[in-house]
Amino acid sequence: MAKLSGRSIIGFREGQGAGEPLYATNPRDGQSLQPGFVPATTDEIELAVRLASEAFAVYGRVPGRERGELLRRIAARIEAIAGELIERVEQETALPQARLQAETARTCGQLRLFAEVAEEGSWVSARIDYADPDRKPVPKPDIRSMLRPLGPVVVFGASNFPLAFSVAGGDTASALAGGNPVIVKAHAAHPGTSELVGRAIQACVRESGLPEGVFSLLFGHGAEVGTALMKHPLTKAGGFTGSRRAGRVLMDIAAARPDPIPFYAEMSSTNPVFILPGALHERGESIAAGLHASFTMGAGQFCTKPGMVFLPKGGDAASFREKLRQLVAGSTPFHLLTATIHSSYGSAVAGRKTDAKVKLVAEAPQADGSDGFAAGSALFETDAASFLDSELDAEIFGPTTLLVRHSNRDEVLKIAQGLEGHLTATIHGTEQDLRDFADLVAILESKVGRLVFNGFPTGVEVCHAMVHGGPYPSTSDGRSTSVGSRAIFRFTRPVCYQGFPNESLPNELKDENPLSIWRLVDGQMTREATLSSLSSRGAEK
Repeated sequence: MAKLSGRSIIGFREGQGAGEPLYATNPRDGQSLQPGFVPATTDEIELAVRLASEAFAVYGRVPGRERGELLRRIAARIEAIAGELIERVEQETALPQARLQAETARTCGQLRLFAEVAEEGSWVSARIDYADPDRKPVPKPDIRSMLRPLGPVVVFGASNFPLAFSVAGGDTASALAGGNPVIVKAHAAHPGTSELVGRAIQACVRESGLPEGVFSLLFGHGAEVGTALMKHPLTKAGGFTGSRRAGRVLMDIAAARPDPIPFYAEMSSTNPVFILPGALHERGESIAAGLHASFTMGAGQFCTKPGMVFLPKGGDAASFREKLRQLVAGSTPFHLLTATIHSSYGSAVAGRKTDAKVKLVAEAPQADGSDGFAAGSALFETDAASFLDSELDAEIFGPTTLLVRHSNRDEVLKIAQGLEGHLTATIHGTEQDLRDFADLVAILESKVGRLVFNGFPTGVEVCHAMVHGGPYPSTSDGRSTSVGSRAIFRFTRPVCYQGFPNESLPNELKDENPLSIWRLVDGQMTREATLSSLSSRGAEK
């Protein structure tokens, strides 16, 4: 494995840092990992943002082809170091090797997806409305618009996805694809992983002949570095995946600045699952098996983990419950990512055990207390009336879920109407169930970003159509997604050009369409070159 420096990456430079270093911890045994990572200083934070702002003047206008080449280069470099990278990730997270191999592939896949988006170019949503000097009572001017990048973007690494939502994750990929320099605040849970990936990106930026400030990576304790980055006047946007508490703090900082900036936070979601009568009768046991696999996947540390399950009372529910009880009771211990997550999970499970409205259905055997951040899965149960009169919809980050038994359709709809915003909602049903519960689908459309039918929410496909977002508090802005090609729109804004001569316009808006992108020209989508001169338009008439 390459020797880690434990220092921040500031453009093409290595930071020196100051203060007490932070150490990653092996979740399996609770032991600290070497080396220590020294927090970035105030001057280094200033330098990183200034370099990013200077780089934006160039990188923001680099052709999409070159941005795509950078992203492909990063993906190839990550694949080249995959062996040593996965070794370090496994030490810092205790995630199984198969999961880390899949996450490496996903990370490289989304880098290449955004490379394709940048190279093809139509994402800029170019629009051209030609002038009409003969329009009465006033002439119509020539107006053209397209999306332009914002400037330096601060990305916060996530604890639960050390690759796909961290240094080279979706936020970084989409920001770079759109022409924005990126400064990553590394997550303290996996600093070694962050440095390895950060060095790969740094080398790729240099090899691509791009400005120094296109990428930086900063280490730091707690919220100090992240807060300073979000408050810096040259920072233009932020992307975050983590807890509601931390996300809300950063949201408020972004909004309270003298010049408020967009901040896209994915914060918390309990991801309700509705099992309808027909599906429960036809395949209750197979749904139970799939549910168990879903809420324990990744030790229940997925943002899409199904944390509450609604099902009707009756004999079918009893057999479903029994199958799920057996699966939970037979589960082996999991290792949670950090001491904080481990402590919070233990406190939340203990709290539910003492809640008179909740019954413990099953609990996996407890791990040895000396076994690092080990934790067992737990299954709880309540009824609809108790659920509606409580705060049992709160997210518990870890391998647990809550069964909620209801008695009729109206009760299901009442539950759905009372839900806050979530990333996903899942419905298991038959075609008849969908007809009988059509109102449920309509309600859930306003509550979540992704509706899943006869599946499970864990596992987010990286593709053009994916929406990984949802109404607050699942995200800070329910109009956005952090997965899929639409994620690029978060770090852009529309710019309009009125009355400019053709040669002075960006290539995306020139009459000849030199990039051959899709454009909306006088209300019609086309990839053809267009004619704007009055003589040409007159000849057409």
